Amino acid sequence: MKLEQLPQEFELARPVLQTIERAGYEAYFVGGSVRDTILGKAIHDVDIATSAYPDEIKHLFKRTVDTGIEHGTVMILDHGTGYETTTFRSESTYTDFRRPDHVTFVRSLAEDLKRRDFTINALAMRENGEVIDLFDGLTDLKQRRIRAVGNAQERFHEDALRMMRAVRFASQLDFTIVPETAAAIAAHAQLLAKIAVERTQVELLKLFTGKAPQSGLQPFLTTGLWQYCPTFSDHEAALKDVCHRLTTGTPDETTTWTLLVRAFDLSESEVGPFLKQWKTSNQIITAVQTAARAATSLATADLDAWQLYQCGEQLLPVANSVAVILGAPDRETALLAAWQALPIKTKKALAVTGRDLMQAGIQPGPQLGDLLAQLEHQVVTSQLPNDRDQLIQQALTLANLK
Repeated sequence: MKLEQLPQEFELARPVLQTIERAGYEAYFVGGSVRDTILGKAIHDVDIATSAYPDEIKHLFKRTVDTGIEHGTVMILDHGTGYETTTFRSESTYTDFRRPDHVTFVRSLAEDLKRRDFTINALAMRENGEVIDLFDGLTDLKQRRIRAVGNAQERFHEDALRMMRAVRFASQLDFTIVPETAAAIAAHAQLLAKIAVERTQVELLKLFTGKAPQSGLQPFLTTGLWQYCPTFSDHEAALKDVCHRLTTGTPDETTTWTLLVRAFDLSESEVGPFLKQWKTSNQIITAVQTAARAATSLATADLDAWQLYQCGEQLLPVANSVAVILGAPDRETALLAAWQALPIKTKKALAVTGRDLMQAGIQPGPQLGDLLAQLEHQVVTSQLPNDRDQLIQQALTLANLK
């Protein structure tokens, strides 16, 4: 197979491959960019595999960065663009089920491609668009299936995260995992517990945000992978319900976690510990706590002014979409209109500041913050107008200074 018209990203990178080939080495585009080009999808990163060793690459190009030199990866900087270029390699045993004990640089493309995870990712392309397919990956792309390269048992024993990548690709591409590969996942699912949570989290989020999440969630459940995800083991029924309901992917990380928090029926005090086990950021935890509270309310009623204010324009669609997935009516337009009608939309819009209150005679300290919070709440809920003089008078009253 030869691609006659290459995306601009490949065209810009062709001189890099040509430089390597003129020096007597082999060089190919590899990985997801080749797969996605064949599927007609937009590509992002362009990765290169070569028979040249890292030191040989560094002699060919003026500007390089050792991004993963121990694994044979050098970043070639060309006209402001970086190209990760990795030497063909073979790998040893994987004692920890995550990383090879050591790698050996080789000159053979076939030796390099056979260590890759799935046939659809084991495609290589010459700079002229000719596709090299040693494992029938083109047929698998055409038939929309995910199949491990070679022995599936060995591939998952080498790197257990590949099992999550399989269900993730099924979701993103709306492909089916072939039976022998699915069986190998089921046989090795327990190895996922040995993978760093951060790595599993990346794949889980891509699974939920894929265009066809049911295509990934179903094998995620049937192979037992879910049991080895942090905190998931007690929530099989909820995960099955989510799989049934989630006909399109969640739009982002916050929506994904909010959906799981609501589906698992976690209390507010349980949300933080749950997300910390998944190594999420404090910013995400705060956002999910707020959106989950709102989504809970939306299951049975509209949001009051304070809930609208707490969510803001960013989190209202999150709360609404989660509530809709779980069976509530779609209220997004009305919610955003109600938010627009609030007296203020951020604390910065409050007509009084801490400096104003101190000048009026209120001492700095915790009480000052509490008073500002009370004023903010009363303005948002229309108990007070957002008027500086009236707010100062109310603060003095609350502080028993009037």
